[in-house]
Amino acid sequence: AGRISREARHERPVCAHALIYKRSSSGRALNKTRIVHANILYDNAKREENPNRHYANNKIKTTKYTVLSFLPKNLFEQFHRFANVYFVFIALLNFVPVVNAFQPELALAPVVFILSVTAIKDLWEDYRRHRSDKEINHMDCLVYSRAERRYVEKYWKEVRVGDFIRLRCNEILPADVLLLSSSDPDRLCHIETATLDGETNLKQRQVVRSFYELDCDFDPLKYSSIIECEKPNNDLNRFRGYIIHRSGRRDALYKENLLLRGCTIRNTEEAVGIVIYAGHETKAMLNNNGPRYKRSKLERQMNVDVFWCVIILLVMCLFAAVGHGLWMFQYGDKRPVFDVLSPEGTDLSPIMSAIYLFLTMIIVFQVLIPISLFVSIEIVKICQVYFIHQDMDLYDEETDSHLQCRALNITEDLGQMQYIFSDKTGTLTENKMVFRRCTVAGVEYSHDANARRLAMYQEMDSEEEECTSHGGTLPRRDSVASHQSARVVVRSHSTKSHRRTGSRAEAKRASILSKHTAFSSPMEKDITPDPQLLDKVNECSSQMDFMRFHSQPMSQLPSDLSDIIDFFIALTICNTVVVSSPNQPRHKVKLTSAESIRTLILVQLHLEGVLHSSSSLITSRSSTKGCSSVLSSPSAESTLTKLDEEKPPGSHDHSFSPVPPCYDGKVWALEEGELRYEAESPDEAALVYAARAYKCSLVGRLPDQVTVELPHLGKLNFELLHTLGFDSTRKRMSVVVRHPLTDQITVYTKGADSVIMDLIKPPDTGKRQKKVVCRTQNYLNLYAADGLRTLCIAKKILSKQEYACWLQRHLEAETAIQGREQLLFESALRLETNLQLLGATGIEDRLQDGVPETVASLRKAGLQIWVLTGDKQETAVNIAYACKLLDPEEEILTLNADSQEACALLLEESLHYIQLYPSSSSSSSSSHTTPFMVHRLGLVIDGRTLAYALDRSLEDKFLAIARSCRSVLCCRSTPLQKSMVVKLVRNKLKVMTLAIGDGANDVSMIQVADVGVGISGQEGMQAVMASDFALPRFQYLQKLLLVHGHWCYSRLANMILYFFYKNAVTLIFWYQFYCGFSGSAMIDQWYLIFFNLMFSAFPQLITGTLDKGVSAETLQQLPQLYVNGQNSEEYKPYMFWMNMIDAFYQSLICFFIPYFAYADSDVDLFTWGTPITTLALFTILLHLGIETKTWTWLNWLSITFSIALFFTVALCYNASCPTCYSPSNPYWTMQRLLQDPLYYLLCVITPLAALLPRYFYRACQGTLFPSPVQVGRQLDKLPAETRRNILSLSRVKVGSPINTKPPFLSLGSNKKDQRSFPSSKTSQAKQGPVLQTDEESPVQPTDSEKAAYRHSTAGLPGNFSFLIYGTLLIL
Repeated sequence: AGRISREARHERPVCAHALIYKRSSSGRALNKTRIVHANILYDNAKREENPNRHYANNKIKTTKYTVLSFLPKNLFEQFHRFANVYFVFIALLNFVPVVNAFQPELALAPVVFILSVTAIKDLWEDYRRHRSDKEINHMDCLVYSRAERRYVEKYWKEVRVGDFIRLRCNEILPADVLLLSSSDPDRLCHIETATLDGETNLKQRQVVRSFYELDCDFDPLKYSSIIECEKPNNDLNRFRGYIIHRSGRRDALYKENLLLRGCTIRNTEEAVGIVIYAGHETKAMLNNNGPRYKRSKLERQMNVDVFWCVIILLVMCLFAAVGHGLWMFQYGDKRPVFDVLSPEGTDLSPIMSAIYLFLTMIIVFQVLIPISLFVSIEIVKICQVYFIHQDMDLYDEETDSHLQCRALNITEDLGQMQYIFSDKTGTLTENKMVFRRCTVAGVEYSHDANARRLAMYQEMDSEEEECTSHGGTLPRRDSVASHQSARVVVRSHSTKSHRRTGSRAEAKRASILSKHTAFSSPMEKDITPDPQLLDKVNECSSQMDFMRFHSQPMSQLPSDLSDIIDFFIALTICNTVVVSSPNQPRHKVKLTSAESIRTLILVQLHLEGVLHSSSSLITSRSSTKGCSSVLSSPSAESTLTKLDEEKPPGSHDHSFSPVPPCYDGKVWALEEGELRYEAESPDEAALVYAARAYKCSLVGRLPDQVTVELPHLGKLNFELLHTLGFDSTRKRMSVVVRHPLTDQITVYTKGADSVIMDLIKPPDTGKRQKKVVCRTQNYLNLYAADGLRTLCIAKKILSKQEYACWLQRHLEAETAIQGREQLLFESALRLETNLQLLGATGIEDRLQDGVPETVASLRKAGLQIWVLTGDKQETAVNIAYACKLLDPEEEILTLNADSQEACALLLEESLHYIQLYPSSSSSSSSSHTTPFMVHRLGLVIDGRTLAYALDRSLEDKFLAIARSCRSVLCCRSTPLQKSMVVKLVRNKLKVMTLAIGDGANDVSMIQVADVGVGISGQEGMQAVMASDFALPRFQYLQKLLLVHGHWCYSRLANMILYFFYKNAVTLIFWYQFYCGFSGSAMIDQWYLIFFNLMFSAFPQLITGTLDKGVSAETLQQLPQLYVNGQNSEEYKPYMFWMNMIDAFYQSLICFFIPYFAYADSDVDLFTWGTPITTLALFTILLHLGIETKTWTWLNWLSITFSIALFFTVALCYNASCPTCYSPSNPYWTMQRLLQDPLYYLLCVITPLAALLPRYFYRACQGTLFPSPVQVGRQLDKLPAETRRNILSLSRVKVGSPINTKPPFLSLGSNKKDQRSFPSSKTSQAKQGPVLQTDEESPVQPTDSEKAAYRHSTAGLPGNFSFLIYGTLLIL
């Protein structure tokens, strides 16, 4: 009755399609759904009669401009930058006769040049997009034609919503298509989504339910259904709707029925579908948001200084205006003979003259605002990104991938990071899940042979350290008291000294063997079974075969054996693994023509960056409830009627295959070598391979059944009723099947132990179940202490009444359009209760190569590293020890609370404990806020406590505790909590943050941080597509930050300061004192306009791109040099003012030395002004030479070119333009000067006098008060052997903090102040260890090291040796 009433509510009128269309085209329905009809029904109708006419066509256009809109639209975009508006205003102001200072046309030249360069760049980029669009739009596909009654070739751009498309193997989908037919006998279509999410494993899509049972080929002419679905959206993991047939039947549509544009058809000869979304309405195109714009910290500082330049400009103009007014006022009624009348022929009052002059001086002094600064910065950043891409040290040969820079405007932020937030799985670890051990029915199977197999991979790769067994486990928190206590655990030295690293040799072999299949390396596949467990599996299967043969009920099977076989059945079928059959290997792309290959590559490249900043990634399967991962089997709707049918006894035997139930080892070997598993996650693959090792093989998967082969039993077909997919909220996955042996409806569930153990049926009914739960929990704790990832396996048997009751509400949830995810989520929660625990697995995730060294190096660089992971607390802690995030000498502060009040108490006690804790390090605040003490403490907090701690009332206390610890480890954290933690630290502490991760659950954290880094690992490309930078491995982060980050920051900081200095050399200002502040200039206006734009522009671009203060080798050997960028040592506010003062001084020298040299002479104005321009150019270029650290031939060439360009332009201009600047005459000025010895004398004396103070300051500072970076620069000048010997004496302890202030030479040693402290309330264990105070004495070298040092520095000046040795010891 319930089913009938439900169908009656959703029934549609079936007499006419127009009636349905009319209903959905009015009111609220039109805004929420889309109605799709078949176009072949309207081939002969007028276009306005086609109901699909309002939908977008399939022609894509990613260009921003057209021929007509380019100029106005591009100018409009450029005027969004305030500087461009300012310069256009200045140029237009020069057209006003009463205030103009230069020829109006000439004054337009700089701003037109800058706007033109930017416009040409934008035009070229848009033209490239246009070419790409054109090639994609002209690709071919097969579209059904009613007139010709066959499929005809059409361009992609000609496809419309409602068209029927035939798809062939290896063909790329031109639009979002609803799958209606497939040549696959199981009505499946396999697709590869690598161009969308980077995942290379195949995914199954299934034909719409109502078309699944068609016996003949699909005929478009017989199609008469209507599709109602949701509006176009960018969520790749969701599709909701239903198809309405003429009979009135309505079938739900899911994302499993939709083929997305850009995917590739695999393993399917032919498929047919109807276009649902086309062109820019496809999900792929809706995610194409283009590159994200972030403002760097340096740019924000620069904008403040630009504002100060404006203030200086206004002050200078005001000073000149007041001076001019006073100068005019002194004449009184007697006007000077050179006074210019107003346009009306009347005299101007002094006040009006001052006002006009104020505007004139704004034009004259416009050079104070660097017009070319912004364009120069863009050019330099593009060049920096190019050189970062060319760094072969950041290329990973195994994965054939290199660093990607997806945000061009924040490269300098890489050199100023202060906090790093990292994921664990796949980021610090390989994400190669290897089955390690398991417990079934309370019995633990250690798999020692498998452990020895894994050890062999490390031996083959000559790993220095081996995995050793270790003791000491963290007890499970199973009481309220332990939840409400903060534990301080002292870790012994011997706990975790080994490295969980994978074998590079193994990875190379795997890349050859596995080809396209993910998670299929030999290390992951070739599981060595435990002999004891294997015997039990064989015994259980043998007994079941005997009972089946004698028609005995399976309930007579002993409980321990029953749990074992159910355990492995759950491992085999509770997943979404796709099986490639032995006779149908994965198709390879077979394109015959070069044009076809080029076209395929073009499409893949076009779609490769489609999800750059996809908002749908945040709502992907790992960060939302349900998220349409709760799937339904095609047989679900018909299950209700099946429940009412009573099967005769023994009728279940048909579920067995006709093959005799025997086991042949040769057959198994053949299957093992040929079956290919396509898993969506490494966990799933590891468990399926583990089950296969025990002869429980997954041999086939269809939408409504799973085929499993068991020893002695042969192939069993499990009817798959429902699949309740994994999501980050439930943290588990379930399948509902009909068991072929017992005919019972069984639920198999696997998931995180933290949730499964809470869903276990209370063990009140029997002592055995209670013992199994208790023992399993103990083994889970041991697995976690060993750093293994744990999963629990459980089952539940449903009666027909229970299943029917649940199914009714579940079908209602399935057919809902609004709120379907929430309803399906609640339906899954109702099913997954009162489970029976079967066992648990321990899976090892090995550390990536170089992770411990990278973590240690980054911590030496002053970076605070927080690890945010969803793993179990004990697992995360042990991995943290392995990667050296936690130090065995540190005390661990563990915060676990089960209520907000308990959390508040814990935080209060911990804060009090830290205040009493003796400091063991210096002030380690690398921000500009109040300094704080970092102690030798590690903080571990679980997800529940973190949720309480992030409350507004407790977040400040939590932050005070966390920032005082050297390491922070957040366990069981959700994607939302990860982003909240990053946002809290960034906003509260005002520090620069970097987030790094590899999965979709890290996307929100990556997007919140100042710099987001994605790892192109095993979990697809979601993190990469949302990131600013993408790395193949975590270890490359060290060079990216310590080397390229340092270089990019130092180059840009110095270039910006140099720009401000260069433009502040205002020579005209001093001339105003001699011309009555009239705004006149002694320099030709051509020189004034093009001085900063051409003559002095090129050298600074070369220096900003290539300059290296310290070599890459030294920067990596001395990570402490990175603090230079953290504290903004290269660009502090006082440096801007020092450069301004220096510029004013140099302008004084460049003005007055020629002034006095030509005093009382008869030279004309330009003969005096042209040498001043020459001297200013020489001074500015020599100033750049002083600031340049690395000289290359390009530096010399750029300086030579600038000087040659100036003299060439001057000679040509002075020879060919006698009347260009009437009434003055610049004719032959430069030619006469080049014949005057005084001119050459001025060119030598003036730059030396102007630069002497800066040179003296640099010399004294570098000799007497060297910064660590300057010492590193001196080290680079030494021979390699000498440098190595000196660095060996600097013994910087791993993880030791560094002072934020650059240390001065101090070789005096302080005795270690060792003291102990009493145990506080928060310490449950014992008295704290003896710790050193802030000021630790430097490690003294041995006699042999001193001798090597004296030998290596023989011949060097004594002070220099003392300088390097002392400074490095301080470091």
